[in-house]
Amino acid sequence: METQQKLRWGILGAARINERLMPAIVEADNAQLVAVGSRRVGAAAETLAKYGANQQNVACYDSLEAVLTDPNVDAVYVPVANHEHAEWALRAIEHGKHVLCEKPMALTVADIEQIEQAAQQHQVKVMEGFMYRFHPQHARVLELIGSGVIGEVRSVRASYSFMMRPARIYRLAESVAHGGGAMWDIGCYAIHSARLIFPQPALAVTAISKYVPSGADVATSGIIDFGDGKYAHFDFSFERARRCEYEIIGTQGGIKCHVVWQLPGDVPVISLWTEAGQQCEERLPAANHFRLEIEQFSANVLNDTAPLLSLDDAKANCQIIVAALQSAAEGRLVKLG
Repeated sequence: METQQKLRWGILGAARINERLMPAIVEADNAQLVAVGSRRVGAAAETLAKYGANQQNVACYDSLEAVLTDPNVDAVYVPVANHEHAEWALRAIEHGKHVLCEKPMALTVADIEQIEQAAQQHQVKVMEGFMYRFHPQHARVLELIGSGVIGEVRSVRASYSFMMRPARIYRLAESVAHGGGAMWDIGCYAIHSARLIFPQPALAVTAISKYVPSGADVATSGIIDFGDGKYAHFDFSFERARRCEYEIIGTQGGIKCHVVWQLPGDVPVISLWTEAGQQCEERLPAANHFRLEIEQFSANVLNDTAPLLSLDDAKANCQIIVAALQSAAEGRLVKLG
């Protein structure tokens, strides 16, 4: 039997992220876009025409369920509203589809555990869509840390922000309990990138937030305690100039990733300094982390290998998010574990 060369993808929704994700599927060497669905009449076809690069033979449905029942679809990308992620991931799994779920995978650890059990039962692969992790600049950062050039890592600062535009105001319509606000939209990146540097379990978290009347946070800052005096400082906001960076400080120096959300043509820059006086700036080749994410997840399915981001990783990230939200709401340190 001939081995399948391309994973056939369907997209559940006409979300704005399709501007980046749909071309990534189209351009990926081992992926094929075969279906798009939306609950808004005509939106699937409109999105395909806008971002699909003149793709032919792509089914456009005015429902999400139709994508799941399409026998030509092997895997789905789930970019619906945050509070719907778990529901539609589970529906897709029950139809035997592999799932790449836009972050956050779910709003509770219990929901991710349910997704994990369903994925095992139906023998499908599921991954949370933190596209930035597939950019080579982060592997380079980890390589530099592993070389010992900055000594033992003691702290991480992750900062993500942009001024809220009208097109994204829907992120503030729901309270944090229903997936609204800065935490679930961009804060999850700050926590995830901090955990990239500190892979050990977190011990506690403390946070403060500014809220709007809906109960959504527009700005949150906090500290994650990873033990032994190792702390991750996170800061994110819809009310500040654009930032998407992290900085790592060790006992002998520091490293900074200047732009985490890389556009395909951007030139990544990593800075390094040491107590010994070394100062350098590395410029890496441009890369499309959305395409790399699609290609790697497609390869995982086609070759039956484990995704880069496990469901244990998703649970660990969700646990810290929920604890940070609790800390901000109650004004106290929240211990984990």
